[in-house]
Amino acid sequence: MFVPVKNQKGKQLMPTTPPVARHLIKSGKATPYWNNGVFCIRLNYATTEYTQEIVVGVDPGSKKEGFTVKSEAHTYFNVQADAHNKIGKKVEKRRELRRGRRSRKCPNRKNRTNRLANKARIPAGTRARWDWKLRILHWLSKLYPVTHVCVEDIQARTIQGVSKKWNQSFSPLEVGKQWFYTEIRKRWELFTLQGWETKKIRERLGLKKSSKKLSETFDAHCIDSWCLAHHAVGGDGVVDNASIFCISPIPIQRRALHREQPKKGGIRSRYGGTVLADGLIKHTLVKHVKHGLTRLAGINAKGLFAIYNLEGKRLTTSAKRNSFKVLTRLNFNYRSRHSSPT
Repeated sequence: MFVPVKNQKGKQLMPTTPPVARHLIKSGKATPYWNNGVFCIRLNYATTEYTQEIVVGVDPGSKKEGFTVKSEAHTYFNVQADAHNKIGKKVEKRRELRRGRRSRKCPNRKNRTNRLANKARIPAGTRARWDWKLRILHWLSKLYPVTHVCVEDIQARTIQGVSKKWNQSFSPLEVGKQWFYTEIRKRWELFTLQGWETKKIRERLGLKKSSKKLSETFDAHCIDSWCLAHHAVGGDGVVDNASIFCISPIPIQRRALHREQPKKGGIRSRYGGTVLADGLIKHTLVKHVKHGLTRLAGINAKGLFAIYNLEGKRLTTSAKRNSFKVLTRLNFNYRSRHSSPT
């Protein structure tokens, strides 16, 4: 594993090795910090800003996705991300609740005009999927001096003679993909490869891809993202770092006016949101006296907090405020996995 480095002005420099990072910290020349589970250092002295070409290979997928940060000499970081899903169902449920409120006799605000009318936009589910990939790229660019992005271009072929619904159902894929490419070109240089080209590179290098698509191993998805990055930046074709960093979107319950089902007496309590008591926010990374690094998930009527581990498992619902220390806001759930090179 390589340690990301920043200079005094916050600009990303080339990563260093853990022994060098430890030496800089002990000598007072660097300050350690964490960025969403990744250990980094910030230099305390002026240095030359020497960087090389660093490419992020992106292997999109419907369930899992792979990202690899690589230069010509080294593989710095492998990320396997869970894709966004069920956004369409949430939007549909929101529409049902809105229509239900309109039919009830209750005080409500005056209707506003459609502020999104005649404006270019993409569907909510499509935007969530591709914006998740873009957020990961921006996060990686805060760790490494990324210069290029290489994406496996996914396409869905149309079939003549079948139902119209079959051919039209792939339009969100194309719309989201083109929006993603446009946003990438605003900041980095973009390369794209077809799926068969990625397979050809993988076979030429003697790498084998796992058939278990949902497994958290390097050869499930990151092997393709590594091949994409290798194609863009070059190198000796040897996987020198097969450790992966698994992340998943945080399931945020957006604030609703109230719960779907009323309580006794027809009272509908408010539901959702991220703001807790004492200025605390949900999905904040905290250090609990018993469970260690955990995240806040909610608060009950007694003022006790619910905390989960970083993999999404509930640990307790009765944590007191003085039992944990607030660290930082989380952007996603993360966990580390290690596997030997293919």
